[in-house]
Amino acid sequence: MAHTTLAVPGVTTTRLPLLDVLRGAAILGTLMTNVWIFASPGSEWGVLDGGLHAPDPLADPSAATIAESVFRFLADGKFLSLLTILFGVGLAIQYDSAARRGEPWPGRYPRRAAFLFLEGTVHFVLVFAWDVLMGYAVTALLVARLLARSEKVRRAAMWTAAGLHLALIGLVTLGDLTAADPGPRAPDPAAVELYARGGYLDQISFRLDHALALRVEPVFSFGLLVFLFLLGVRLHRAGAFGASAHGRRIRVRMAGWGLGLGLPLGAAAALGGPDFFVLGRYGIAPLIAVGYIGLIGCALDRFRVPGAGALGSVGRTALSCYVGQNLLCMLLCYGIGLGLAGRLAGSGPWWVMGLWAGVSLVLVAASRLWLRRFDRGPLEAVQHRALSSRPSPAPRP
Repeated sequence: MAHTTLAVPGVTTTRLPLLDVLRGAAILGTLMTNVWIFASPGSEWGVLDGGLHAPDPLADPSAATIAESVFRFLADGKFLSLLTILFGVGLAIQYDSAARRGEPWPGRYPRRAAFLFLEGTVHFVLVFAWDVLMGYAVTALLVARLLARSEKVRRAAMWTAAGLHLALIGLVTLGDLTAADPGPRAPDPAAVELYARGGYLDQISFRLDHALALRVEPVFSFGLLVFLFLLGVRLHRAGAFGASAHGRRIRVRMAGWGLGLGLPLGAAAALGGPDFFVLGRYGIAPLIAVGYIGLIGCALDRFRVPGAGALGSVGRTALSCYVGQNLLCMLLCYGIGLGLAGRLAGSGPWWVMGLWAGVSLVLVAASRLWLRRFDRGPLEAVQHRALSSRPSPAPRP
């Protein structure tokens, strides 16, 4: 394996509180999308089988429909893109740390990526089919090698990945627009029965039997993952997350362009119907995610934001909270637990949004209590112990 000797980058080396808040927002924001999967008939398989019917506020302008539409629109694809950008930032920070220690790159990073892939595989098999960790691990291996190359090479890779991805979603959207309307699709009754009343081992077997189909999203969006990882690297190197005046100016521009351009385009795609779903989630949502980064950063720059500390706690335990929220939703919604998805089917969207709020409060409280005694989240500590030869820090007195 080839290694590169690193020069120390000219970036800040102190911990950036904004990143913790952004990670916390990204974790709770991804739950805003995933909670509908857990609560829908057929659950994980329903995503592919037509079980996730988006509401139409134009046809039904009721309060429930409008609330659900806004809730979904604000989250779908945006916080996943935000989380992906932050993974790229984290990779750049690890590169900088290796440079300060004078260590070769990528060095032991492939081992870290392999462990992340293993964690994602366990999460996929035992908890949630739409895991993101496996795709992040594979993307990180490629981007880690690009970090040791020149800025010119990284820029070329970044925009090539973006161009290929946009071409792909353009072709898919064109195909959806020109194809005959098949009408509404009902979820597979067998999948509905499995998640409503089936056993836990049966659900694991189902995921393994349909692993290729359930892993299609990271394959389809691989170009987007590479682009967003490299965008995170570029923003970090530019100082977009720092407390300097330069960083604040960058965040203002991010909020202006991301939200000013992204929100109208995203709203148009959402109101355009299911033919524009791919364009909205994988094409426009990343632009809005950039706006979210700028908006949250500007708010923290100018105001004392209530709840920022709570989001920061979730962000510091991001891996544990990500797995934990899916585990809680599985136990609450599936028949192996309380079975709320089956019991409350057809009762409207309010309980689903309430479920998101309840699980989010649990994550906030648990992360804050945990960090009073430990420096890392539980899964973060396991990862650190597995990858480090140095002993883990002792609990706080």
